[in-house]
Amino acid sequence: MRLFTLEAQYDHEMAEVEHIAINADDVEATRTFYEAACGWTFEAWGQPGFYRATLPSGFIVAIQQRRELMPGTPTVGAEATVNVADLDACLDRARAAGGSVVMAPSEIPGVGTVAFVSDPGGNPIGFIQRTT
Repeated sequence: MRLFTLEAQYDHEMAEVEHIAINADDVEATRTFYEAACGWTFEAWGQPGFYRATLPSGFIVAIQQRRELMPGTPTVGAEATVNVADLDACLDRARAAGGSVVMAPSEIPGVGTVAFVSDPGGNPIGFIQRTT
């Protein structure tokens, strides 16, 4: 289900997001956080300090050592929103794993309730419990 439909003229199909990478200063703490909060299982892949999880949909989420794509500017993680069955339980698990709520649960009429959490590395992550 898409939250928004953007009407525009394109000469190609709209691309779907298939991967996000989360940059972290403490890769292990960040990995522990997402495994606890989302139930994802990460495996080492490629270069040292890089882990990835393939979700049941085929979507790939990666955690990697923070880097500077622009010299002098550390890359701050991607923002994404994850669909969860029980938002309150997810927020409890996230806090227990070192996260902190940065946006309290807020209802999006006809969609669900969303909250944002900061993981141990300071990266924002949204969690939504859908009403449909």
